[in-house]
Amino acid sequence: MKTVQIFDTTLRDGEQAPGYSMNNDEKVRMALQLETLGVDVMEAGFAAASPGDFKSVKAIADTVKASSVCSLSRALEKDIEASAAAIGGAARPRIHTFIATSDLHLKYKLRISRADCLRQIRHAVSYARKLCGEVEFSAEDASRTDIDFLCKAFETAIAAGATVVNIPDTVGYSTPDEFGTLVATVMNRVKGIGNATVSTHCHDDLGLAVANSLAGIRAGARQVECTICGIGERAGNAALEEVVMGLRTRRDAYGGLATRIRTEEIARSAHLLSTITGVRIAPGKAIIGANAFAHESGIHQHGVMSKAETYEIMTPASVGMKQTELVLGKHSGQHALETRLKDLGYDLDEGRMADVFAAFKALADRKKQITDRDLAALAESRVAARSANAKEWKLDSFVVNSGNHMSATAQIALVRGKRRVQDAAMGTGPIYAAFRAVEKIIRHRFTLEDYRIEAVTERRDALGEVLVKISDARGTYRGRGVSTDVIEGSILALLVAVNRMMEARK
Repeated sequence: MKTVQIFDTTLRDGEQAPGYSMNNDEKVRMALQLETLGVDVMEAGFAAASPGDFKSVKAIADTVKASSVCSLSRALEKDIEASAAAIGGAARPRIHTFIATSDLHLKYKLRISRADCLRQIRHAVSYARKLCGEVEFSAEDASRTDIDFLCKAFETAIAAGATVVNIPDTVGYSTPDEFGTLVATVMNRVKGIGNATVSTHCHDDLGLAVANSLAGIRAGARQVECTICGIGERAGNAALEEVVMGLRTRRDAYGGLATRIRTEEIARSAHLLSTITGVRIAPGKAIIGANAFAHESGIHQHGVMSKAETYEIMTPASVGMKQTELVLGKHSGQHALETRLKDLGYDLDEGRMADVFAAFKALADRKKQITDRDLAALAESRVAARSANAKEWKLDSFVVNSGNHMSATAQIALVRGKRRVQDAAMGTGPIYAAFRAVEKIIRHRFTLEDYRIEAVTERRDALGEVLVKISDARGTYRGRGVSTDVIEGSILALLVAVNRMMEARK
């Protein structure tokens, strides 16, 4: 079977998108899911960018075994050395080095000549190859680079030892016809191209990233750089799920090419990303949006009920969008809960499982029916809550008074280790008052940047999911909490963010 390699850059290019930053534990968790998804290569980060990035890349390289782990580097020795050190523990390490090649970038950004650029490519790739067996070279802004010079740049990189050459449409400027022609020209004109894999890296500024990536594949590219949900700089990158399912659904149009992606893990990967970042998946998002397999039109409903293929070109199960839900209740035991959570993709340790089971029992006393979405929300909130230091703040009790003719007051009691601290505060509303009380207890000021609450399920007893984002002078921190009581859920979400903030201070 002829395959196209999937190079996932969710953890590097994707994380650069505003609102998508992740801490070290979250990156490792996402990396493990990408490994389960079956990506051939994952770009773990930019090791030279900061000590935090280096730590994350190293943690991922030391953990992931089935996928190649890659670190991005400028065409500079210090960057390449940092990447080599960070990915040294990977089963299949790769150094990805890049430099801009368009005259626009050479003149105004790098301020170097074409000859200087070629010398830097030659030195960077050969230096990287001494440190790592797999070296990828990217010509930044390739789609706006003079084609003769681009071919020369790739020839230089391949001669220096590059095993992959990447053609980025860095600013999303190209159209499918143009990009397909560009890839075909590289395939036909570059000397030694048979010694390297040709890759694409397309951005979505004109909404054409997936179309350009597929055009590149048709022209001969055999690696696609993409991200879960298409997240990334500005308008984002090519969406992994759309490229993969485009190839699978229209195999006839792409010469039978396939990928190694386990497509039934697509939805789980997308939802994990949403859970970690707190950024919701748009309902109309192709492949994994809530409406992707929803039919409202009577004509469509009749057709789907008669034969699904009338209006569905893929099945929900093929991308992990399962329709069935197992309803658990207050009489269900821990074994049944643990089995269902494993079916949903949560393999929790004993401590986390105990936390989820306790929360499940508490929820079962408030709700008649608990669905898969409730269970997933409970599991995610407990995983997040336990990701902080062992000496974390935990909610002991709260009392809130509020009314339309009085200021809201909140009395909060928190526990940290064996210490119990209680305080009260007033505010313009019950949640604001509760947050002020927490701020007084922890004795550290923070700013509430974002607050969102959404119903996980329907009906009056719906489980509410709260997402908060706070900041201090050191950074921004996210938290999530779930409860049938929105005030309790809000405090729980705040405490997850607070614990991360206090850990960062150390």
